[in-house]
Amino acid sequence: MLSDRSFGRAFASALAIVIALVASPPLPAQSTAADSAGLRLAPLYATAARANPRIAAAAALARATAARVPGASRPPDPQLQLGLMNRSLPGLGPMDPLGMTQLQLMQMVPTAGKLRLAGAAAEGRANAATARAEDIRWEVRGRVAEAFYDVYRSERAITNAQSTRLLLEETATTADAMYRVGETAQADVLKARVEVAKMTEDLVGMRAMRLIALATLGGLLEQTFDSSTPPAVLPLLPKTIPTVDALVREAVIARPMIRAGEADLTAAEADTRRAYREIWPDLQVGLQYGTQGRGDRIERMGSLMLGASIPVFAQSRQLRMRDEANAMQAMTAADVAATRADTRARVAATYVAWTKARNLSALYRTTILPQAGAAVSASLAAYRVGKVNLMTLLDNQMTVNRYSQELSALEAAEGMALSDLEMLLGRTLYDPNTGRLTPGGDR
Repeated sequence: MLSDRSFGRAFASALAIVIALVASPPLPAQSTAADSAGLRLAPLYATAARANPRIAAAAALARATAARVPGASRPPDPQLQLGLMNRSLPGLGPMDPLGMTQLQLMQMVPTAGKLRLAGAAAEGRANAATARAEDIRWEVRGRVAEAFYDVYRSERAITNAQSTRLLLEETATTADAMYRVGETAQADVLKARVEVAKMTEDLVGMRAMRLIALATLGGLLEQTFDSSTPPAVLPLLPKTIPTVDALVREAVIARPMIRAGEADLTAAEADTRRAYREIWPDLQVGLQYGTQGRGDRIERMGSLMLGASIPVFAQSRQLRMRDEANAMQAMTAADVAATRADTRARVAATYVAWTKARNLSALYRTTILPQAGAAVSASLAAYRVGKVNLMTLLDNQMTVNRYSQELSALEAAEGMALSDLEMLLGRTLYDPNTGRLTPGGDR
């Protein structure tokens, strides 16, 4: 059996660890500007904007769409024809007196402002493609933030679990010492060892979750992350943000997806106006130049031709084009209205989520975790003198672990809510290096 002195040393060691790890209020996990090591959010954003293939593809599509704009307002290319008229076979010599050589140029000229409206529609689609490319950039940015906060949450879970396992190991040592002097049952020793093994099992799963989050992050950045990747550093988060009403007003105007829908609606309106003018005939203008040999002299002649298209199938073609254009315009308008409504709802819900996470984080740091730590210290002392059983002590320790996990989840939820708001606004909301708001932001 252990002597009273050795048992006292084991108990004092366990009590000191409990006090050091859980009794004092935990410090906020946010970084300072002086931190230099670790995985940081701002550089990850910059890398994603530069390396993510979805962003590159969307930008290329926007450039391709913009390249169509100049040609949309131009008439069809003219047609040039060379004719060898009334030639004898097989030598193709001119037949007297009808043989001639003829050059003809034909140009179709759309009327009623159709080209102008076609250019306006193409420009609207180009603007929509540009806005969608911007929206994809913000969407990818949000996914980067989500993966980053998953990494952070899993790393904090690992840290908390390691601390809890250390406490459980010290509790098991204390229980073993008490068992050796006959002050507790062997079942307490076995139960404490089982809890240590369970926490070790949890750590294996947490480390796997970290690797999964790192793999997701690497896929967004076209990089490879592994277990040697430095830990994520929580950015400095702002203490306040604009009111929900101000955020909603800004989002329904500035969100890239809404601006894309509005540009599509502009294009649809131009297509509708053009469809109503398709009934107007298009003109054809032609110039013809011919030469004909007359003995020892050449006769030259010219012709001017005018023509027009005849909408003989207007009932099934031009009038149906109006129906199609009206339907497409109505659909686009409905999509814009739905996107605005969805944006209003998402901004409001995200603002509530941010408020909840921020308030609960403060509550956990200042009240819940310190009180839970004090309960562990008190229960450990009471267990030493036989006033509480081992299960009470273990439950208190696991409660501290659970609250610590919930705090890291709340910190991640706070940061993720801010990232979602930035995506909905289409601009930066705060500087992750200083935590300061960025009025107007970077679009």
